[in-house]
Amino acid sequence: MEKTLPPIPVKRYFTIGEVGELCGVKPHVLRYWEQEFTQLRPMKRRGNRRYYQHHEVLMIRRIRDLLYDQGFTISGARNKLQEMVQSERDRRRAGEVPLEGMEAVEIDQEEFEAALKEDAELPHGAHRTIDLSQLLHLRRELREIRELLSPGH
Repeated sequence: MEKTLPPIPVKRYFTIGEVGELCGVKPHVLRYWEQEFTQLRPMKRRGNRRYYQHHEVLMIRRIRDLLYDQGFTISGARNKLQEMVQSERDRRRAGEVPLEGMEAVEIDQEEFEAALKEDAELPHGAHRTIDLSQLLHLRRELREIRELLSPGH
């Protein structure tokens, strides 16, 4: 069973321990991946401490997916990642602006209208039960999107 990764907080830099938790890999694996994937270059400060940025966390999640979920070898994942980077460059040259880490969301119009009708039929004062953790997760994701789209990012 696949483990769901936690949402990435909106902050500028992440330590290797934080990235390990966000991506479901041990710090020694991250250090090894830095040697194998040239695109992965965290900033290093005092005492060689690594600081990763948001886009690097997303890249590590891609690498993890290629290796652990899709079954690529290190070499195959390296090639696939290079293809993905080249494809993204080509889209940018063509004038497209990709939203990194975002998936397209399709809304079924009939399902949406049925949910609206269901809400309208609830007795006065009754409310649909909302899972607070889902709401907080959505809020974090929206903040991440806002951060990605903000000028100067």
